[in-house]
Amino acid sequence: MVWFFFIVVIAIFLALDLGVFNKTPHIISSKEAGIWTSVWVSISIAFSGVIYWLYQNNYLDNPTQLKPLEASIKFLTGYLIELSLSADNIFVIAIIFSSFKIAQKYQHRVLFWGIIGAIFFRGLMIFFGVLLIQKINWITYVFGAFLLFTAIKMLFKKDEEDFNPKDSKVYKIIGKIIPITSHRDHDHFIIKENNKNYATPLLVALLVIEVMDVVFAIDSVPAILAITSDPFLVFSSNIFAILGLRSMYFFLANMLEKFSYLEYSLIAILFFVGIKMLLVHFYKFPEWVSLCFIGIALATGVIVSLKKANTQEPK
Repeated sequence: MVWFFFIVVIAIFLALDLGVFNKTPHIISSKEAGIWTSVWVSISIAFSGVIYWLYQNNYLDNPTQLKPLEASIKFLTGYLIELSLSADNIFVIAIIFSSFKIAQKYQHRVLFWGIIGAIFFRGLMIFFGVLLIQKINWITYVFGAFLLFTAIKMLFKKDEEDFNPKDSKVYKIIGKIIPITSHRDHDHFIIKENNKNYATPLLVALLVIEVMDVVFAIDSVPAILAITSDPFLVFSSNIFAILGLRSMYFFLANMLEKFSYLEYSLIAILFFVGIKMLLVHFYKFPEWVSLCFIGIALATGVIVSLKKANTQEPK
């Protein structure tokens, strides 16, 4: 019943989003995006109270279950991890929109449908990830090693050429399935020309974003599984992070370059959760340690980035 009501509430949120608050395509200002970012963060934090209430009832019925405070901290920690690892996703989304010249007033619509797909694919990955952890004890070492490998790769990666979505395999595969046109017809994903269907830049951008989200989820899902293997906590923290990603994108889109040091925060977080996963059978970090480390890592990255950006601005 909890799963059912949670999914229903999320569906209502999404319906209100597209059908009421963003019924008419418009350019989302930084102020509007900032307000919605605050709303989603507030709802997510408030939901940790719901988690406490739900798990308190479970704990009273079955003392072997997670303690309510522990469950709430795990949810918040997982939420912070997913939110922080979404930073790279924001950079890629900005590149995709720029490459396909998606008008700002239609970007929200693309991200909305992108979230629908993200929820579905994240749900599948979480289901199989939790199943693997529950069935195969040593899989945690695989996930932990993978996270450490990802962190090291990010730390020592060299400057590469800019990512061009039009050169990606996804774009080429789409072109083989359905012809792609550069023409636009408002917010339509498919248009008909000469009795033939064509994919508009909006549809191509949507599909590329979906694929890139799956790629990023390969890192983020194992990271949150290092915090908890409780499927509801993993899924709900993922969903709230995804729901807040759109407003965060519009809020940060024009100042991404200012957060140049945030990547080092992500590397530190991946190192931490990777080590935590490798040691899970030998030592379990207290929940508050994980939450504090992730919070401090993010805050440090933001503060250092902003200070660096301010010193580089011409006076």
